[in-house]
Amino acid sequence: MSSHKEDLEYMEIVSSILENENFNRIKGYEHHGITRFDHSLKVSYYSYKVAKKLGLNYRETARGGLLHDFFYSPDERDSKERFLSTFTHPKKAVATAKENFNLSVKEEDMIRAHMFPINIAVPKYMESWIVSLVDKAVAIGEVSTLLKNRMSYAYNLSAILLFSIIK
Repeated sequence: MSSHKEDLEYMEIVSSILENENFNRIKGYEHHGITRFDHSLKVSYYSYKVAKKLGLNYRETARGGLLHDFFYSPDERDSKERFLSTFTHPKKAVATAKENFNLSVKEEDMIRAHMFPINIAVPKYMESWIVSLVDKAVAIGEVSTLLKNRMSYAYNLSAILLFSIIK
């Protein structure tokens, strides 16, 4: 996703977040086969582009999209913790973002409501709907790539085993 780095306006909007030491900790968390940092960057940039095209507040959308998954998990290898996090992480992300940045009401709503309809927080603003929908689209793409890679691995392993048996 190199195009976001070339978008100077976008980079100016999110630079204070990208330079934040605490925010950079999410580089250590896996999310749909990539890092939570990379996932958040994709959601942010695509949401920014949509909001800008629609004449909405693209600055807040870029920030809200970047912060939508800004939380820390005690142990993401624990399947129960991962499952529960699906429902609880928006509140955690709001709290973590507020500890580190000044949030607008709209940015807070984007973070809190990005998991609608899985959680009950309904987006109040068009920008919140954009972040929520872009998050889902990006996640589907990431999971599809992850599954494709796993299927490719399984196919290759099967082929190797089959050929070793035939030899």
